[in-house]
Amino acid sequence: MPTPIENYALLSDCRTAALVSSDGSIDWLCLPRFDSGSVFAALLGGDEQGCWKLRPTHPDARSVRSYDGDTFILVTSWDTPDGQAEVHDFMPVNEHHLDVVRRVDVIRRIVGVRGTVELGQELRLRFDYARAVPWVRRSGSTLTAVAGPNSVLVRGGTLTASDHVHTGTVTVAAGEVKELSLTWHPSHHRAPEELNGEAERERTLDYWQDWADRIDAHHEHREHVVRSLLVLRALTHRDTGGIIAAPTTSLPEDFGGVRNWDYRYVWLRDAALTLEALIAHGFLRVVEHWRNWLLRAIAGDPAEMQIVYGVAGERDLLERELTHLPGYGGARPVRIGNGAALQYQADVVGEVMVALHSAREAGLGESTTSWPLQRVLLNRALVRIGEPDNGIWEIRGEPRMFTHSRVMTWAAFDRGVRAVHGYGLPGAVELWQSARDSVRAEIEASAVSAGGWFTQHYGTDEVDASLLVLPQVGFCAADDPRMLATVERLEQTLMVGGLLHRYLAETGVDGLAGTEHPFLACSFWLVEQYAATGRVDDAEALMDRACAAANDLGLLAEEYDVEGRRQAGNMPQAFSHLALVRAADALAAARF
Repeated sequence: MPTPIENYALLSDCRTAALVSSDGSIDWLCLPRFDSGSVFAALLGGDEQGCWKLRPTHPDARSVRSYDGDTFILVTSWDTPDGQAEVHDFMPVNEHHLDVVRRVDVIRRIVGVRGTVELGQELRLRFDYARAVPWVRRSGSTLTAVAGPNSVLVRGGTLTASDHVHTGTVTVAAGEVKELSLTWHPSHHRAPEELNGEAERERTLDYWQDWADRIDAHHEHREHVVRSLLVLRALTHRDTGGIIAAPTTSLPEDFGGVRNWDYRYVWLRDAALTLEALIAHGFLRVVEHWRNWLLRAIAGDPAEMQIVYGVAGERDLLERELTHLPGYGGARPVRIGNGAALQYQADVVGEVMVALHSAREAGLGESTTSWPLQRVLLNRALVRIGEPDNGIWEIRGEPRMFTHSRVMTWAAFDRGVRAVHGYGLPGAVELWQSARDSVRAEIEASAVSAGGWFTQHYGTDEVDASLLVLPQVGFCAADDPRMLATVERLEQTLMVGGLLHRYLAETGVDGLAGTEHPFLACSFWLVEQYAATGRVDDAEALMDRACAAANDLGLLAEEYDVEGRRQAGNMPQAFSHLALVRAADALAAARF
């Protein structure tokens, strides 16, 4: 059986990320960027696909883990009959903006607490998604591994090679500290100097804690909110400003099935929604950084704008299958790249316009290019105003007139009109106002069922959890009778085990085989809706259920299997965490 998804912890240096299991194994690490090839990919197969294990050799060893304060320094405390030791795993954060990353480090500090503990180390280096076994040489206690453009130094401890696996032991007594480290660098460059682990730990701790200390969240769910905002920061590339959806690929939404996608890229929608959560808590510099990223990414003909890009704004995200990887629990195919880059999703312009308008209202001034950029986006929306699309859930079935997409088209023009009227910005306000009003009239005529609820798309009576966004963007009031009817219908048809599905996959609307589990962001949206309509008790109960899906470190995947009581999909998922922040804020506001 594979390690449960919820058993993983996140390490991040704001350029890439690692996943560490509760058993002390780093099973996922891409170098040097979130979307680079992996050096450890046991997450998508097994040990042979690459991992770095570190745990006591005693079979009765037991562990507990936590982050050191509001940071991504993972502390795993191991108890054995012979003693107690802690392993402090972290990725040092280089606070400078770098044009080219020339090193990435992972440090594993072993601290003796009581008695004596022997830990076993097993290292399997497999570059390029386990397609390249490196050439390795040893000099003293340092291993140098090279494969193509990648080189890794592993320092500390003594490792013995056997059939491309390096093993060894490290013994630590009370009061001792032993340090292991992995350093990636381009293979054509000289090897970088070894870091001072203690100094880097303090610097990394200060970086995360200083950032977290700026968060103003004093309500009941503060711990979840702070961790969620930290996750959003950890998924934001420090140099480019790109905000990825998740640091993993192909963790299944349907265990053993084909709903496996690569989320290591920057979706305009997810990033825009992330920005709204950050704006609400005062992080305007991140917004400005991403706005500059957006300008670079979509530069050129607006007709060629994609809905998803690489971390630095790359357009070529060709989706392909890695047939040599077994997949998580046998879920195949394993994919890299994402075909959604070729889809038309009409809602995206709306999400971007709403986020940038929120930033404007929060005090972020326009640059010389930011408002012209938004005018270009609105012109693009005008050109394609009547087209069906693939929708927020990126269906691979027939494009349709999805109600959520139509509402977000309305929201795009609405924010354009507000920018002109409220802030004196130049623009074709009469044209935008006409388009806005026309889309509203169309929605009200075509997207309301005979039963009085909003529908998933034109020509159906089915509902969709994305309809919960309508009052969030101001299309209607939360207590509009049509919204109340929609909520009732959602509760009747999409609520399973107390959590909310996105839509009924059984209808075939998404064009995919199999099914999926409740989508956590949707449950948080429903919390927000409950809070806005005075159903505070229901909001609190649902908030507790949704937050309970988080693992022991406060991390959320995309979905939750209520029957198996396990997380599903890529993790940690920005969408889940940003929706949690919104829900907590709405619930806090409803109480006062």
